[in-house]
Amino acid sequence: MTITRVKIENEQGSEAMGKPLGYYVTLEIPHLKDKDPELAEEVSKNLADELNKVTDIPIDATVLVIGLGNWNVTPDSLGPKVIEKLIITRHLVDFMPERFSSENGIRPVCAVSPGVLGITGIETGEIIKGLVEKVKPNLIIAIDALAARSMERISTTIQISDTGVYPGSGIGNKRMGITKDTLKVPVVAMGVPTVVDAATMANDTLDMLIGQFIRQAQKGSEFYKVLEELDKEEKYQLICEVMSPFVGQLVVTPKEIDSLIDNTARVLAGGINLALHPGIEYDEVSTFIQ
Repeated sequence: MTITRVKIENEQGSEAMGKPLGYYVTLEIPHLKDKDPELAEEVSKNLADELNKVTDIPIDATVLVIGLGNWNVTPDSLGPKVIEKLIITRHLVDFMPERFSSENGIRPVCAVSPGVLGITGIETGEIIKGLVEKVKPNLIIAIDALAARSMERISTTIQISDTGVYPGSGIGNKRMGITKDTLKVPVVAMGVPTVVDAATMANDTLDMLIGQFIRQAQKGSEFYKVLEELDKEEKYQLICEVMSPFVGQLVVTPKEIDSLIDNTARVLAGGINLALHPGIEYDEVSTFIQ
């Protein structure tokens, strides 16, 4: 597992990175697809540690977890799947304080899967804004499936940031933002790439072929120079232009995506449960979930 942390502190850094000011964490786990229970536990515990660094809220603070995505579309169902595996306690803190309280290391947590605009006819951001006004959480954690810019990142990386999220932006369908600016509550976004667009896949394949050609071409030859000067972004744009008239914006996901989503949802839920409820050990999590 490799953990990368980046903090963008000023406009110069924001422009250089192409991202808003904020804190970004990426966990790269190449063997996450293997469904190794020991690895899953290790990832969940590291994920909990990283979440605690980003959130830093008192134990009695209320947390609202949002499972973004369409539960009818498997690659987009990661958010709702995670919600199913969370330890929900906001109601129990009120009705069973002797067992569920901050003294026992249990935080008031509530969660919802609001669906998508195509199902509800309501902007997801509007639904969440209404919930926030009623529930008044101290923190929001939004979980969403992402679109990868590299085939090898599908279901092998977990991304966290404190900048919020714009649902649908990964596939060019950017909706109302779920951010601190729109909701007036700190928002931590968490996501895992589950799809890749066909142009990216074709571009990655070409890069591998070009790399092989470069290794075999005579150094200094005209062919070698042409291969070296090829720009990855220019190739990507060219592939998009060639493919667009025939397939439009084609998005691809692995054939075993059902299994990958279930496995990833368990890992994310394990990390969130450990981070939000410090009084519960990893081995005890399953006893609290139906």
